[in-house]
Amino acid sequence: MHPAAQPTDADLVRGRLALGDFELTLCTDGTYLLDGGAMFGVVPKPLWQKRTPADDQNRILLGLNTTVIRTGQHVVLIETGIGNKQSEKMQSIHQNQAILPLSLAAAGIRPEEITHVINTHLHFDHCGWNTTLHPDGSVTPTFPNARYFAHAGEVAHGHLQLDRDRVSYLSPNYDPLIESGQMTLLTSDQIHLNPTIAPGISVELFPGHTANMLAVHMESAGQHACYIGDLIPTHHHLDPTWVMGYDLDPLTCITERKRFLARAIPEQWLVLFTHDHQVPAAYLNLDEKGKPKATQAL
Repeated sequence: MHPAAQPTDADLVRGRLALGDFELTLCTDGTYLLDGGAMFGVVPKPLWQKRTPADDQNRILLGLNTTVIRTGQHVVLIETGIGNKQSEKMQSIHQNQAILPLSLAAAGIRPEEITHVINTHLHFDHCGWNTTLHPDGSVTPTFPNARYFAHAGEVAHGHLQLDRDRVSYLSPNYDPLIESGQMTLLTSDQIHLNPTIAPGISVELFPGHTANMLAVHMESAGQHACYIGDLIPTHHHLDPTWVMGYDLDPLTCITERKRFLARAIPEQWLVLFTHDHQVPAAYLNLDEKGKPKATQAL
């Protein structure tokens, strides 16, 4: 058992929250393991392990959180986890469970009722269940009636298959949806002109982790929530300088984190963390030293 494991880790539904007239359901594709040093970049291990312990292979426990928003008009899903297309080697490394369909079923959410799927970016651990791999090798949309949304720059970057991050991009997670027309590719200009995906749901660029990463805003009855993606992957990463080794532009990450926190804290946004299995949602404030801290919302 991982030293960070808790008895509630096996719960298929991570929580339910009301946001004005919206209902948020926090589902999961399970947990996975990544190297703690990679997750905290240049931060020394004696510092980060006080927040989250590592196992004997230096791996920390992370979540794969999906937020489902029932607006009354639409059912919007943010992120789709790792999915079922990983090789045996990668599964043995990450120890992931691929359980998002079970989590959605436990929450009473049918794949056919999803109207929108939003990917903050197209790394394998954020869009894996966009599509489902079948035993005969075919790949089909997991959410057959949904419109999918991602940034066009993510697709272009993934297709380059650069040495730095080609392992992070698996084209069966998005290319079939692009070819069928089911995925809408957004440009930065389009987002600046009209960021709305559905009433009360909008996207905003927060580059740094990747050049075109999106955050997803939810607003209803004067309340605001934000799924911030990998800009701040867990509540352990709230310090603006605690960026990841996976971040393509760490200096931009620091700037963008400060920009996010300058709004999220005073405006009391509900913040949804993509990789925090045990604290998937929190409100933020400042501690006695003026550093951001999280108060769990569940």
